[in-house]
Amino acid sequence: MRTARFTLDPAFTVGTVDPRLFGSFVEHLGRCVYTGVFEPGHPTADADGIRGDVLDLVRELGVTAVRYPGGNFVSGYRWEDSVGPVEERPRRLDLAWRSTETNRFGLSEFISFLRKIGPQAEPMMALNLGTRGVAEALQLQEYANHPGGTALSDLRVEHGDKDPFGIRLWCLGNEMDGPWQTGHKTAAEYGRIAAETARAMRQIDPGVQLVACGSSGRSMPTFAEWEATVLQETYDLVDHISLHAYYEPLDGDVDSFLASAVDMETFIEDVVATCDHVGARLKSRKKINLSFDEWNVWYMSRTDEQVSALDWPEAPRLLEDNYSVMDAVVFGSLLIALLRHADRVTVACLAQLVNVIAPIMTEPGGPAWRQTTFFPFAQASRYGRGEVLDVRVDSPTYATEKYGDADLLHATAVRGEDGTVTVFAVNRSRTGPLPLDVTLNGLGLTSVVEHSVLADADPDARNTLTEPERVVPHAAEGTTLDGGRLTAVLEPLSWNVIRLA
Repeated sequence: MRTARFTLDPAFTVGTVDPRLFGSFVEHLGRCVYTGVFEPGHPTADADGIRGDVLDLVRELGVTAVRYPGGNFVSGYRWEDSVGPVEERPRRLDLAWRSTETNRFGLSEFISFLRKIGPQAEPMMALNLGTRGVAEALQLQEYANHPGGTALSDLRVEHGDKDPFGIRLWCLGNEMDGPWQTGHKTAAEYGRIAAETARAMRQIDPGVQLVACGSSGRSMPTFAEWEATVLQETYDLVDHISLHAYYEPLDGDVDSFLASAVDMETFIEDVVATCDHVGARLKSRKKINLSFDEWNVWYMSRTDEQVSALDWPEAPRLLEDNYSVMDAVVFGSLLIALLRHADRVTVACLAQLVNVIAPIMTEPGGPAWRQTTFFPFAQASRYGRGEVLDVRVDSPTYATEKYGDADLLHATAVRGEDGTVTVFAVNRSRTGPLPLDVTLNGLGLTSVVEHSVLADADPDARNTLTEPERVVPHAAEGTTLDGGRLTAVLEPLSWNVIRLA
């Protein structure tokens, strides 16, 4: 096998990683909230019903910005239903997921959950611009953020929350280009209401940070035209535009699935080009950043049948994909894609946090455990803070049906404030190891602190309720750093974290 190579030099960088790149997503979908995050009566639950075992894993995962309450759910969301005395909150039909929402867990409970995670966890609140509009957005903003002395801020205090929630980051709707969305709109219709909402919210607080809805997928027939039309209306009023992408092996095409990040990187670059084109047309010096606020491996082809069979249950088991080692390797590659574009992708949210296509699984009344995808995210969040170095690989390739020839090596590197460097690398080969040779220029590094690998002889190996630790990272052998040259061998189908000091 030919050796894969690249060079690291501190003179060549991409950008600084925004902590929000390691965000996640809590939607009122399936068991993400109920028996996931929130389960009063569970042996580990606190007085507020938050599962302690889940809280511990969320902290270990290292999530930052957490998007809430949807997702498709938000287009039917009435924020008033989710505040005040729990016993007085109404039960509602959730059209998005054919379920019944009890509202036992609402806005105050969500903010309390984030505060328990720690100060690194900030809310990213999605607004309903599907069935509601400007007035309701302003009411929620006043209730959540105004200190007091008005009807809605005083109502929050009356409900037991003296301190404002301090929500800075807001999504102006969700996937409004999608015909499946309650209140689906054309780009012109959405651009107008997004601009009106943004303008009004900035009258209350000029410092709010706003995300406009981009296309809900690169394959949408209106992709790029949608972004251009929306940004024409909102360019000077918003800070980010959203991207959503999910990947799965379709029709047994595993080779293309392993190269999913090729599509993700192209998606990012296409949206950047569209944003900059609109900026140029408007003669604006402002740069719109990207919020990749839904991404994951998701076996979506199974979903429609699951949802259509529902008859309005409470918190059904939905979208509970059990991830394999192969899934985790693709997942890690998607993280690498985000890091490689840290100059423009400044928010990203793994969808979702618990049970629903999630890195953390729970059993009602029982344990919580880590899926295979937990480990790449936790390691990237822990070691992927700092300056992303420009990595341009010289790698052997393999053929894929969707993306043509793809590199076997997918990699990036992040230099921390303390001068240490972490290399994140994926070997996409299913059949053989991949030798790696990295030249280090001007970095002053002398030792390999750790080379952690997630791989298994069985690429279908996964963690389950009965075998929660079947798959865990292990240490690699033979990785060396000598005279400014790093050498390693990447196991077949593997996610690798190489820490250098």
